[in-house]
Amino acid sequence: MPKSKQNQSLNLILEAKHHDPFSYLGLHEESGHQVFRTFLPYAERAWLKTAQGWNLLHRNHAHGLYEWCGSNESAKLSAPCLIRVETDGKTVEQCDPYSFTPMLSADELYLLGEGRLIEAYKTLGAQLCKHQGIEGVRFAVWAPNAERVSVVGNFNRWDGRVNPMRAHGSSGVWEIFIPGLNAGELYKYEIRNRHSGHILTKTDPYGFSFEQRPGTAAKVTPLNQHEWQDSPWLKARAEADWLHAPFNCYEVHLGSWQRNAHGKFLSYRELAARLVPYVKDMGYTHIELLPVSEHPLNESWGYQTTGYFGVTNRFGSPDDFRF
Repeated sequence: MPKSKQNQSLNLILEAKHHDPFSYLGLHEESGHQVFRTFLPYAERAWLKTAQGWNLLHRNHAHGLYEWCGSNESAKLSAPCLIRVETDGKTVEQCDPYSFTPMLSADELYLLGEGRLIEAYKTLGAQLCKHQGIEGVRFAVWAPNAERVSVVGNFNRWDGRVNPMRAHGSSGVWEIFIPGLNAGELYKYEIRNRHSGHILTKTDPYGFSFEQRPGTAAKVTPLNQHEWQDSPWLKARAEADWLHAPFNCYEVHLGSWQRNAHGKFLSYRELAARLVPYVKDMGYTHIELLPVSEHPLNESWGYQTTGYFGVTNRFGSPDDFRF
């Protein structure tokens, strides 16, 4: 990479404006040498694991750009690269997010662009997964008018400079795999508008769960850990003539149907124990729930939805809801 282009890319990284951070950060071949770069604005020192052991990274900029250049004789590095980071006197080892390959397929991007990606919630959002043998979280979001999109959370001090995402061409989709993250992490997307330059911080429209109100951050959540035990019921339903069976539906808002002795909401599990027997005893055959999607205002009864893919945490977790 020419020196002028390196300086331009460095400035864009420092200013959190780089549209393609993966072209500069991570592991690259340049002029017959392997070059590794990582941006760690809060690190005091950093090392890169090579065949010769831990190599101290050279700090190329006071704001936290670290670099390593391998000689022709040195053993070739393979991705993902392992780094050791010293921050506030503590040292941790982690894989570099910018040395991982993309995860989204051309088919997924094509179908999303045509509006035919039926299970888009499995592509977008925060997905717990293993990539190149490493556990972590893949984040993906559609933001076609963005110049730069970053994942922000406690894991990077909510700093949009730290984890800018990969742009997938003209699809408008941004993606990054961050190793080492687990379920329960709070996150949002920081978006720089490509027309105005305005910085916006948004929650994930494909979030599977969210933090307690009045907070609005999404939460990394497994798709399903509940062990279903309804096989006999499903088999009986398949064999029954349900289309011509009696139908009597009980509509209910979970937050106001009953409260506990302290006036607080019942949990999903408590509601299962109380609501189902009550409805059966009253002669109803079905229950229709008023909106259970995440929403900020109790008084809206869920009609001001902010998370279409996450049930409200007022009554418990997604697995509590499945129960």
